[in-house]
Amino acid sequence: MDITLRTFVFIDSLQPQLASYLATSSQGFLPVPGDACVWIEVAPGMAVHRLSDIALKETNVHLGEQVVERSFGSMEIHYRNQSEVMEASNIILRQLNTTMDTRMACRIAWNEIIRGMTPDHTTLINRQLRKGSMILPGKSMFILEVEPAGYAVYAANEAEKAAHVTLVDVKPFGNFGRLTMMGSEAEAEEAQRAAVHAIEQINQRATRE
Repeated sequence: MDITLRTFVFIDSLQPQLASYLATSSQGFLPVPGDACVWIEVAPGMAVHRLSDIALKETNVHLGEQVVERSFGSMEIHYRNQSEVMEASNIILRQLNTTMDTRMACRIAWNEIIRGMTPDHTTLINRQLRKGSMILPGKSMFILEVEPAGYAVYAANEAEKAAHVTLVDVKPFGNFGRLTMMGSEAEAEEAQRAAVHAIEQINQRATRE
């Protein structure tokens, strides 16, 4: 059966907020700040079981997340040692008989900053998004939607690296991935620039290759 590599992103060092956020939903071993990780999304979804199996059997990586939907399957593996995560990544690519070059490009479906949030708006969002931090009235909210969904994790990590911003929510599953961050107007703008630049760099590498 043909397997499509939708998302394949290596993160050299998980930032503190993102690592903590992923741990709130992790079904396996919890990632910690500073861990290296790779996020992989394939289609059809059931194919992710075999990929997880070979990575865990042949390396020392930990499986933090595995989501199996009908259309897509996602997995997150991490370890303190970057070389171990890279080796697991290479094993998975060999199993798929492909290279990272074949991963899908990332399309930004929505990219916006909502400035000076009202109390009514922030209260409603905070009731809906319960895993990350809360949005405070008067702050600005950066929202990003991407396809495939897994790239939202990479965008979140790069934005946190670049900006003093608060991670509210990241959803890297399904048809579209979503990222929500909060900060001052300047902080939200810096996070937006970093996230968009990270995605552009991924797409440029895919084009060159």
